[in-house]
Amino acid sequence: MNDPTHVAHGLAGDSTPPDWPTLTVAEVDTLLRGYPQLGTATRIDWHSPRPLSAACLVETTGGTVFIKRHHRSVRSVATLSEEHRLIAHLRGNGMPIPMVLGNVRGQTAVALGDWVYEAHEHAAGIDIYRDAISWSPLPNREHAISAGHMLAALHDAATGYRGAQRDTHVLVARSELITASDPIATLQAQLRQRPGLADYLRDRDWQTDLAELFAPWHAAQPQLAKQTRLWTHGDWHVSNLCWSDDRVDARITAVLDFGLAAANCALFDLATAIERNAIAWLALDTGEAAVHLDIARALIEGYRRQRPLEAAEIHLLADLLPLVHVDFALSEVEYFHRITGSRVNADVAYDTFLLGHAAWFATPPGQLLLQAVRDNA
Repeated sequence: MNDPTHVAHGLAGDSTPPDWPTLTVAEVDTLLRGYPQLGTATRIDWHSPRPLSAACLVETTGGTVFIKRHHRSVRSVATLSEEHRLIAHLRGNGMPIPMVLGNVRGQTAVALGDWVYEAHEHAAGIDIYRDAISWSPLPNREHAISAGHMLAALHDAATGYRGAQRDTHVLVARSELITASDPIATLQAQLRQRPGLADYLRDRDWQTDLAELFAPWHAAQPQLAKQTRLWTHGDWHVSNLCWSDDRVDARITAVLDFGLAAANCALFDLATAIERNAIAWLALDTGEAAVHLDIARALIEGYRRQRPLEAAEIHLLADLLPLVHVDFALSEVEYFHRITGSRVNADVAYDTFLLGHAAWFATPPGQLLLQAVRDNA
């Protein structure tokens, strides 16, 4: 099924075979018949190492384009179009996001057999962090300031967007459970429409696990539930940004990958940015060295340069951090169990991601980070 010469990022920071077969020139050329303005494919310059879909940069007779392919069990045409409508709104409000290209029928999400494709113009700038693992911390404080500032600009641009919530839970970053007054009852109700997750959870004492997970942090729920609804990026890691050059004072030239986007609130995205960029999740055994307090502070500083944050919001941000991953972690469990059939990966998503990340915030290094966030108030 998979090309043995191409590997993807594994859950442990290793390299593993990708979940999906790699794109080929012949396959891309078939897709591009619907895009006469792009010409024909001549070669594939780069395959993305991200494991949850197949993507590549393709050189064509008309230039270079980015092609991404999803299995129809992960993204339907309708589901993928939700992302494209958000991108169009943000671009219309000045955000530097590569254009999603339409085919001769005006479709930006194209179904061919078992697959759903999308084509994007080549992003401007340099993709400095494109090979960085999503859970790797950002080493550059100045870039963190820029990333925080750009995230705030994205939130300004998203204000007023009224799209309905995503029609799927699979591999999107939602927040229904962490904002619910009774997250266990909320998940129980969801399971009627999520048979794959329900099947996995039959073997787990998930009600007890969630009760213990939420207990230390759930006092923030009433405030979280009152936050203004806002569509969020959902995966604000620097590997989803392009830059003018590789200097410390480089400016961001493009924002990439809205695959996890959903309707949440602004603090959800900022908490995700801290979680993604300021913690070395794959090196927690190093203790306090796994926590990059300067990066967390810089993200907040950059964000505040564009959008003010009150003291109460900073404290809520700290309370949100241990929970911000919960809905997405369960979506990964569902993906691995129902779609790729990997019990091993589903267990990692449940034990290490869902439960382990929340528990880490109760450790001394986790408490150090939360206090550093609160100190910004």
